[in-house]
Amino acid sequence: MDIIRAKDFTAERSWGAKEIANMNGITTRLHWTKEPYRWHVNDGQEVFVVLDGVVDMFYKEQGIERSVTLEVGDIFYASVGTEHVAHPKGEARILVVETEGSV
Repeated sequence: MDIIRAKDFTAERSWGAKEIANMNGITTRLHWTKEPYRWHVNDGQEVFVVLDGVVDMFYKEQGIERSVTLEVGDIFYASVGTEHVAHPKGEARILVVETEGSV
């Protein structure tokens, strides 16, 4: 059992994470960041939940770049093959559920 106060979590570097659970190869991790990630495609599906802060999520649909601003409580679902990149506006804390070892 563990209680995690997301607002209190920080990491030594942007996108540093605390692993919360690994359930049959699906990981749930809490990330802290203040810098953009990089364009990538995950090995599987990804669920991205903003717990604190604001994040601009850029993604491509049929080769066209789009974006959406995610606020606390918003969820971004990246299906298999969705190219995307997260750009926080200041500090953000994000819960990510994905296949173990995914980018």
